[in-house]
Amino acid sequence: MRCSESPASCATHAVDDAHLREAGSDASNWLTHGRSYDEQRFSPLAQIHTGNVAELGLLWSLDLGTHRGLEATPIVVDGVLYTTGAWSVVHAIDARTGQLLWSFDPEVPRSVGEIACCDVVNRGVALYRGKVFVGTLDGRLVALDAASGRPLWQVVTVDRGQPYTITGAPRVVEGKVIIGNGGADFGVRGYVSAYAAETGALVWRTYTVPGDPSKPFESKALERAAATWSGEWWKLGGGGTVWDSMAYDPQLRLLYVGTGNGSPWSRSLRSAGGGDNLYLSSILALRPEDGEIVWYYQTTPGDAWDFTATQHMILADLEIGGRVRKTLLQAPKNGFFYVLDRETGELISAKPYVAVTWAKGVDLATGRPLEVEGADWREDLAFLSPSPFGGHNWQPMSFSPDTGLVYIPAQEVQGAYDRDPDWRPHPRSWNTGSDPSLFALLKRSRASGFLLAWDPVRQREVWRVSYPTAWNGGTLATAGQLVFQGSADGRFVAYDARNGTRLWEARAGTGVIAGPVTYLVDGRQFVSVMAGWGGVFALMAGDAAAAAGVRSVGRVLTFALGAKGELPPDEGAPTVACAPRPLRSAHRPPDTETDRGGALYHRWCAHCHGATAVGGGAIADLRVSSERMQQQFAAIVLGGHRLTEGMPTFADRLGASDLAAIEAYVAQQRDKLREASCAGGGREPSRPTLH
Repeated sequence: MRCSESPASCATHAVDDAHLREAGSDASNWLTHGRSYDEQRFSPLAQIHTGNVAELGLLWSLDLGTHRGLEATPIVVDGVLYTTGAWSVVHAIDARTGQLLWSFDPEVPRSVGEIACCDVVNRGVALYRGKVFVGTLDGRLVALDAASGRPLWQVVTVDRGQPYTITGAPRVVEGKVIIGNGGADFGVRGYVSAYAAETGALVWRTYTVPGDPSKPFESKALERAAATWSGEWWKLGGGGTVWDSMAYDPQLRLLYVGTGNGSPWSRSLRSAGGGDNLYLSSILALRPEDGEIVWYYQTTPGDAWDFTATQHMILADLEIGGRVRKTLLQAPKNGFFYVLDRETGELISAKPYVAVTWAKGVDLATGRPLEVEGADWREDLAFLSPSPFGGHNWQPMSFSPDTGLVYIPAQEVQGAYDRDPDWRPHPRSWNTGSDPSLFALLKRSRASGFLLAWDPVRQREVWRVSYPTAWNGGTLATAGQLVFQGSADGRFVAYDARNGTRLWEARAGTGVIAGPVTYLVDGRQFVSVMAGWGGVFALMAGDAAAAAGVRSVGRVLTFALGAKGELPPDEGAPTVACAPRPLRSAHRPPDTETDRGGALYHRWCAHCHGATAVGGGAIADLRVSSERMQQQFAAIVLGGHRLTEGMPTFADRLGASDLAAIEAYVAQQRDKLREASCAGGGREPSRPTLH
């Protein structure tokens, strides 16, 4: 059967260990998450270059029928594009035409969305010997037939009695599928696992934080780590989840994984006696055959700020100090750009790449940050930079060996931390220990985003391009001296990699947060990107997220030189009535009750519906809900009438009086919007300022 007759049949069994090791030299395909094991996201293709990129046009778009965030990096092999959408749905697409070849829906129970901290997203698949591998939101690892999408095997990788989820893309290393998980914000113990690609049998599992010390430790490394913890941390999970980044060096035979934040965030709750709490917020080098920890580097000892080290890692050989060093590069949430020796874990350099106020710098002798007094918010409210959104989050960065620069989707969002006096562990709630009412301080004036070109050898900024807000897309660098990036405000842009000059842009119709890819089909270079506004910032950041001025529409976009395709018109903003709209209650509740409703809203609702009830464009904005929806408020929130759509019931946490207080708070915010809208001519501003 010819490829033109059945393109999916051409994703052959040829993608094996040898092919993956040499993926960097296969310019035609995008074989693994970062294109090659070094995760540089650099393509040697130069058919599209600075001189002709202005001729780039939309070749095709495919609507995936979702209004939730899209974060996947597609895998492209022999003209077939494999990607994922919301709720872990897998799609195989003919890259020539945009025709959907097959889809696989793992039928994740919508109730799982309640324990997904950061949207019901998925960052992509792995391909190996005719199989497509995906991690599902409810904790499964599934192997599919690449030609048909038929399930071949699946395993549950987590304890489903705990709030674990999977959003990260698996990697295949030496015949093993490597997968981590998330859930540290809710209260779990982190680990990374390896499964046999052919059968799904568990080969090894490496925990990232120690468990109950009264029981045998799983390894000597965890026994040593236990000395850096105190109290009864294991009862709260501990954290340290491996929810995103990985890289692999086949010559050194080292697998690198990043670990996440502590559970809870608060040091005083998690490990009252202090300690570094290994291996939170660390880079671990593992032996791929058995998962043993060879070396580690902890970016944020005793992390108290959700400063994960799960951000994208890049392996590059750089000339430093007159000799070539095998380095690992990372710009984690904490705001410092790290250059490590990837053979030994030695810190070579660390400098701030965004505004940093929680630490004065990094001591190169000890490798430890110089923490500012009071930054741990043990006693008082602390305003710090970066915030839990990080100076850089999961959106992948890229490295060009031609320019020697790293291209970072950077951002500056001020964070506020304080003790939560009412905190009690809850299995279906964020268990941070920080006061959730501080979400109300998230305003656009405290959030900015920019594309940052960074010199990792000299540890300095070379150029930057600013955006209206944070949470912009991942980057792609090419030999055509280009950098591609999507923006939160709905554009897909190409820049000159040398100086940041904008050379081309296209409308995406929604915010773009995923990382783009490029590849050849029939000798023609294509560029593809997932477009769909979402993720934790779009859900939670309220006014700061609304600054993007977009709504979520899920689609795949593919561009080529000379193409002339067009997207459908963007959705308009909803009309807001200027006439007074009474509260459901006949009497306006006292301010104290509205204030109580605001506190309850930010504890239970803001994670999805936005700070101060300002929708960020990714999910329902409660301020513009219909009269009918307002009438069904109790049935939805307490009665579970929208469970099948991912809206949980809060009947076990909220009573009728609590619900009334929340309604009063939302009505108050609705009134503010209506007042602003009437002043502006009767239509909701695309970027309302609601202070």
